[in-house]
Amino acid sequence: MFTLNAEIEKMHSWRYYGRVVGIQGLLVEVAGAQHSLSIGSRVNLLSRQKQNIACEVVGFKTNSALLMPFSMLEGVGVGCQAYVEGETPVAHPSNQWLGRVINAMGEPIDGKGPIRSGPIAYPIRAQPPAAHLRKRVGDKIDLGVRSLNTFVTCCKGQRMGIFSGSGVGKSILLSMFARYSQSDVSVIGLIGERGREVHEFIEDDLGEEGLARSVVVVATSDETALMRRQAAYLTLTVSEYFRDQGNDVLCLMDSVTRFAMAQREIGLAGGEPPASKGYTPTVFAELPRLLERAGPGVDRGSITGLFAVLVEGDDHNEPVSDAVRGILDGHIVLDRAIAERGRYPAINILRSISRTLPGCNNNEQNDLLVTARKYLADYNDMEEMIRLGAYRSGASQEVDEAIHFHPALEEFMAQKKTESSRLEEGYEQLAKILQNRP
Repeated sequence: MFTLNAEIEKMHSWRYYGRVVGIQGLLVEVAGAQHSLSIGSRVNLLSRQKQNIACEVVGFKTNSALLMPFSMLEGVGVGCQAYVEGETPVAHPSNQWLGRVINAMGEPIDGKGPIRSGPIAYPIRAQPPAAHLRKRVGDKIDLGVRSLNTFVTCCKGQRMGIFSGSGVGKSILLSMFARYSQSDVSVIGLIGERGREVHEFIEDDLGEEGLARSVVVVATSDETALMRRQAAYLTLTVSEYFRDQGNDVLCLMDSVTRFAMAQREIGLAGGEPPASKGYTPTVFAELPRLLERAGPGVDRGSITGLFAVLVEGDDHNEPVSDAVRGILDGHIVLDRAIAERGRYPAINILRSISRTLPGCNNNEQNDLLVTARKYLADYNDMEEMIRLGAYRSGASQEVDEAIHFHPALEEFMAQKKTESSRLEEGYEQLAKILQNRP
């Protein structure tokens, strides 16, 4: 009832409209209403088949506004009417959204019937909370993955990136977080995903128990750039709603790179100059605006963000990876070489960093990690010589110890996707391994 009253109050007795004067690719020029529009305004095009096609203003020319559609432009031509909606895009999340799968417009796509809206409007493109008002990150969060809980510990309100090339196990790792993490609510954004993988992720990886405390936002790779970008924004909007209810929210997004690609497509269509590897300047302006929305709340609640980054060509210094790594509070690196030898999750512990360490651990736990990392580093330095048989036992005590502990540490870091590991179990198992000295 509250939502209906709010919608009635927003209704006007008049509407502004213009007309389509040009179309180039997915860019539509509308004249006659440009003075009542601004960047981000919503416009509905009326096609020749009398169908409404939602669009967003992405730029202006001298006498016209430049629009991009949220769907295909079939039936739209010169002279079609363009009605100005004039509203800042908002969503109305509610607790009834839990267990549902929605699209970038907040509409259900899971076949379970209508979805109930909440009374409070949340802006799709909200500003992050003021830095000086935010709480500090909280206690450790149990992600259910042994190697990360131990070596790359994450805290409530922290933002981590998962950097990986294609086919190295990034989506499987995210599904383990969604199923096993100890959070109140999970909000999962599947941005630019393959259509066939969505159902598999929800049924096989997430499962009924995981879905019951989750909201899944989906925009597949065949959808328009605006839909893919808005799905990323909506993922954070829904997370903010549950954070404001006092929940510790786990926000998973796969992937930030596809959000950046969508923004690049929008920017190039609007006439922006390409910069690094074709990415436009707005890509690097929008990334922090998106990612900074995750983090601790002002009064209560938090959003712990785990954002997948698809590394192009396995180059971890490509523009999007480099920009995201500088924004987030740590990074998890998945290594193709580790995956190829059959150890999953293929996390490269030596290249992964959590910026809450060592402060979130006690002295005993930090001593364990320093010792284990040293053995891993010593083995990594001599790995080629060991594999070739060029290293002679007894030449170095440190390397001998690293070789002794290597099989047990590799087994410790391996974990099946159907296996869950609790936070304290990891430290206990690591201590037992390191007690077994040669």
